[in-house]
Amino acid sequence: MKSSAIVGAGAVGSYYGGRLAEAGNDVRFLLRSDFQEVSERGLIVESIHGDFHLPKVTCAQTPEEIGKVDVVIVAWKTTANEHLEKVISPMMHENSVVLTLQNGLGNVEAISEIFGADRVLGALCFVCINRIESGLIRHTGGGPISMGEATPGITPRLQELASLFQKAKVTCDLAPDLSEAQWRKLVWNIPFNGLCITEGGIDTEVLLALPDGEKKVVALMDEVLIAASALGHEIEPAYAEYQLKRTYPMGPYRPSSMIDFVEGREVEVEAIWGEPLRRAQAAGAKIPLMEGLYREIKKLTDL
Repeated sequence: MKSSAIVGAGAVGSYYGGRLAEAGNDVRFLLRSDFQEVSERGLIVESIHGDFHLPKVTCAQTPEEIGKVDVVIVAWKTTANEHLEKVISPMMHENSVVLTLQNGLGNVEAISEIFGADRVLGALCFVCINRIESGLIRHTGGGPISMGEATPGITPRLQELASLFQKAKVTCDLAPDLSEAQWRKLVWNIPFNGLCITEGGIDTEVLLALPDGEKKVVALMDEVLIAASALGHEIEPAYAEYQLKRTYPMGPYRPSSMIDFVEGREVEVEAIWGEPLRRAQAAGAKIPLMEGLYREIKKLTDL
């Protein structure tokens, strides 16, 4: 049984960390604002796949208290990445690996620069999930993850780590090319997180009900496919269509970036919109809608 630490125990970190803990794994949560409530009440997850309550959660307020673990799972927002080395280093032993669940592009590279690409994996979480209050997570849709090594290929280590999630009731696919998997998630994240911000801080249901809402989403999805193709990732148009159709049953889902925007927190602008745009343009892609969306979001979120 591997030991793991959850860094960034918000909605995503608490849900997947909670699943691993429920399955009997040694999971330690690094908490700050939620520490008191979670240490006293535990963690409650209301999930479409079955509610569960962990009355006792191993949690701490500093990485030194967490101690050395086999896997450090990074689930905080990319806006906190300047603290990666300071927070993660105390939890690493000579064989530890880092698994990032973060959105967008550039996170795997940032962690690899500190600890080496041979110690880094990434996973994309296709899930509808929100933190309702301290220690209470609501999971309303999806849940599968796609996991891959920083360096392309399927390794025994990757298979072993994916198996831990699978045994914890999390569907986990192996991604031979993590970069392509990242672009697949951007097919949804770029239009929906972005337009829910630029249209005034609305949920996905309201966005799709706008007279030109679906048209704007589809046009942006098409550009994400063009951007991915310029970088060597051929994503089939049917995948974008699937992502659109699966959004309607989500109802009034509030994307994480929109929540950050309306609540006045820093938005993951560069990871989700800026870095994908720069990489695609450097590869020769013509993506004016993505460029315009990025500029608009930057204007709205520059504090």
